Amino acid sequence: MNYPNLLKRALPLFACLTFSLTGCATNEKQALAAPQETPAAHEYPTGISVSLENTEQEQALTAINTEFPQLDPFQADDDIWQRVRAGYALEHHTDQSRVQSFIDWHQCHPDYLHRVTARGEPYLHMILEKIEERGMPTELVLLPIVESAFVPFAYSHGRAAGIWQFIPSTGRYFGLDQNWWYDGRRDIYASTNAALDYLQKLHKSFDGDWLLALAAYNAGGGNVRKAIRKNKRLGKPTDFWHLDLPKETKYYVPKLLAMSAIVEEPLAYGLSLWPVDDLPYLTKVETNGQIDLAVAAELAELELDEIYQLNPGFNRWATSPDGPHHLLLPITHAERFSASLNKLPAEERVTWLRHKIKSGETLSHIATNYHTTTSVLKEANNIRGSNIRAGKYLLVPTSSKPVTGYSLSSTERLKKQQNRKRSGQKLVHVVSNGDTLWDLSREYGVTTRQLAKWNGMAPKDPLKLNQKLVIWKEEKSNTSLKPVAYTAPIAKDKKIRYTVRKGDSLYRIADKFNVGVGDITRWNSLNQKSVLRPGQKLTLYVDITRTGS
Repeated sequence: MNYPNLLKRALPLFACLTFSLTGCATNEKQALAAPQETPAAHEYPTGISVSLENTEQEQALTAINTEFPQLDPFQADDDIWQRVRAGYALEHHTDQSRVQSFIDWHQCHPDYLHRVTARGEPYLHMILEKIEERGMPTELVLLPIVESAFVPFAYSHGRAAGIWQFIPSTGRYFGLDQNWWYDGRRDIYASTNAALDYLQKLHKSFDGDWLLALAAYNAGGGNVRKAIRKNKRLGKPTDFWHLDLPKETKYYVPKLLAMSAIVEEPLAYGLSLWPVDDLPYLTKVETNGQIDLAVAAELAELELDEIYQLNPGFNRWATSPDGPHHLLLPITHAERFSASLNKLPAEERVTWLRHKIKSGETLSHIATNYHTTTSVLKEANNIRGSNIRAGKYLLVPTSSKPVTGYSLSSTERLKKQQNRKRSGQKLVHVVSNGDTLWDLSREYGVTTRQLAKWNGMAPKDPLKLNQKLVIWKEEKSNTSLKPVAYTAPIAKDKKIRYTVRKGDSLYRIADKFNVGVGDITRWNSLNQKSVLRPGQKLTLYVDITRTGS
């Protein structure tokens, strides 16, 4: 009897018994949570704390039924995993406790790899081919699982987006445009090329050490070099396993190595893999100009949501007028799309409306009403400055169906995120000059991370004037909050920061600035019995037409 193999096959039972005693994640929402001190005993995190822009929508579109059919543990010869194994080039370090802890986690959660690889199935062959073309380790095809769980609309607290989780500055450095129409960090084709460029650059920078390159992809090259210099000063080894790196990075590389080891020999761990044919699924099709995504879906005979899932870089109802002018489509639909597009009159690619300019309207107002930009209006109407005249007409590109039909556009994803029912009272704050998430968190008694999550953003994202923020505030029995939405004061109201002086009270300050005591308590998350302290800062909205203070 082969006792070592028997022991390996028994590991899942022991692992799950351990997890059942310590508590383990039972669903994917938990599996996407932030790193823990002892991840093996709690939950399997992705590479960073990923915040889905719309949790309900994400579940509806990408969740795979957890009741999987009984998969054949023996993989077919033409399965893509055979090809992935053939290009392996990393040592998987299964003797390291950090790697083993994640192997144990997968043994307790055998359906997790099924879910994420089923979600990533449309992209896997394309990514693998690009990796092979560059002669890079094929283990890297699994890196988007660590980064984003193959959720194309994933957005992290660190402002990273897309399946490869680029932050804005790094994305721009590697040529990923980010504007109102388009975010290249979410473009599957463009971001994959950029990620591999970045990884190759890091690999060269760290003298061919892939583990250090991967750590730098997560933590930044500067942090890894700093850890290496520190170890050199202390006379310690400078390989990945001995470096003093951020906790997230310490677990980041082992996650990839654990999955790589499982893919290499799933039977050894009592696991099976989601079967993926070793056949190309996607191809890049040129559009040669802007096109309404709903029109593109009709030409390709696909659902509009599928167009967005395959082309998540496009933020709006149409592709960007400035490019890229291509779409990723299933190979089986590409030919009919191209043939139909060639027959489509140019004026039918995007729907145009004639808008009669009303008195007082600006290009900015009109652009906002029609979900477009001032630059597009200027280009379409040959306008050089910003002056427009009432009574004249503008040509405005607009969507061919109600905007709500573009359910995966940036605007609709945000709307669904903000409208998601949560506990407490829903308030709406309209951003005014000087507002910051930090100030607003203090004003409403919530955290900056909560504010960011409720509004589909990251805590470091800048606020825009007149931006609407949703706030969920827990109701307290000793307050008199009314169940109405809070909006910023009108234009004549000026936001000031008042420093409490000795002898001040809520009533005295309210009288001084001609505001209500209830207003002050609401603006500053206080109640009418709150004791003010000299030096305390209060936010006030003062009607400058009624007071000279």
